[in-house]
Amino acid sequence: MIGYAPTCGMCYPESDKTEDVEAARQMMFSLQPDDRNWTWNVPWWSDPVLLGHYPEEGLKQYEQYLPGITDEDLRLISEPIDVYGQNIYNGRCIRMGADGKPEDVTRYQGFPKTAIDWPVTPEALYWGPKFLYERYHKPVYITENGLSCHDVISLDGKVHDPNRIDFLARYLHELKKAAGEIDLRGYFQWSLMDNFEWAKGYSERFGLVYVDYRTQERILKDSAYWYRDVIQSNGEKL
Repeated sequence: MIGYAPTCGMCYPESDKTEDVEAARQMMFSLQPDDRNWTWNVPWWSDPVLLGHYPEEGLKQYEQYLPGITDEDLRLISEPIDVYGQNIYNGRCIRMGADGKPEDVTRYQGFPKTAIDWPVTPEALYWGPKFLYERYHKPVYITENGLSCHDVISLDGKVHDPNRIDFLARYLHELKKAAGEIDLRGYFQWSLMDNFEWAKGYSERFGLVYVDYRTQERILKDSAYWYRDVIQSNGEKL
């Protein structure tokens, strides 16, 4: 089975109203006007692979940066894949504006966030895979999802991380709902152990297992035992 796993920005609707759902779908598959956000655009990375062409708006917007893209290039880029992965950590809340155009919903002061300052938006793990499956018609894997916490070894020698358990329970509840509607093949929690985070080094802890970087001791966090039970029950214990 061959696939790939981009990391792009997800969107979810403010409500279940048809117009808000459509607004979120439009926003997720559109390119942002700021060229500095080109790396996170879903259609720019996935349309060529799965649909066989780049978004027309992207070809115009990024024209000054692009080489000549030929039909032969697109034939190679769009060689069939079996499964489609996506790394999903959070998303943007979208609604249909009064002018009939999608707009971002501003997060309120004190909005939940992780230790790395990423927003906690469980809805992204329902609407993200759902929108991706509707557009690309490929079985979906969530290839990364998790959070960084301020994990410490407590006086009892254990690592208690209730925030991680709560986060995963909320996100997996949404993913379980999506699994009842689309061809969802699997989910990979990021990560098994604390490790070197690509942009933050050793300052962030994403693992289910605590790593003492001085001694290399490993300690299973509370979330590791909780996640074990979730796996054993295939999500029935969420």
